[in-house]
Amino acid sequence: MRLLVLLTLVSTAALAKDKVKDVRARRAADVKALVEKAGLTYPVDEVYLRGLKKERLLELWAGKRGEPMVLVKSYPFCAASGELGPKRKEGDSQVPEGLYEVPEFNPYSDYHLSMKVSYPNASDRLRSDPKRPGGLIYLHGNCASIGCIAIQDEPIEEVYLITIDAKRRPIRFDIFPSRLTEEGLASLKDPDNGDFWKELMPAYTAFEANRRPAPFTVSRKTGAYVLK
Repeated sequence: MRLLVLLTLVSTAALAKDKVKDVRARRAADVKALVEKAGLTYPVDEVYLRGLKKERLLELWAGKRGEPMVLVKSYPFCAASGELGPKRKEGDSQVPEGLYEVPEFNPYSDYHLSMKVSYPNASDRLRSDPKRPGGLIYLHGNCASIGCIAIQDEPIEEVYLITIDAKRRPIRFDIFPSRLTEEGLASLKDPDNGDFWKELMPAYTAFEANRRPAPFTVSRKTGAYVLK
């Protein structure tokens, strides 16, 4: 029995490796051309991902270390469950909102390829259900979502390869309710989340001004994001 389990695990790992190898073989030229069209060389130094829930867009930004980033490509959401507003508990089907990272790449995903979102982060752990905040939030392929962002298979292949090959870690992944300009914020009609969205706005504004994700800390008392 133990031998069977071991063989199954080895077989699963081999299939996963072959999946990424296959994607790389099929899409390497496309991905390289996409990056070069943006004026960069492959592999890129840094990647920044930005999700916009109202616009249903994922933006892939990249650049040289410490320099302003450029938009490589925008990808429409194929699926994203829930409504505008942060995720606060297990089972609410909400796509999170906040300032996150990509801590893991999952080639074993049932949704082709997937990249984990670092929910719950330090802010979420203070603001969400203390016992069941939820988790296992991913950016992935296919076209289904229970709190995740799906962008179909070909798009996730591009994002996955560019991001996993990037030279610098961590990979920042910010998810906003919308484009948080003054006009964008004013268009969001939800008194329960208004203060939270105003709190996220400086991070959005700083990136728009500098084309660099703003460093931040999290208040140990309130969980608020505070730009450095």
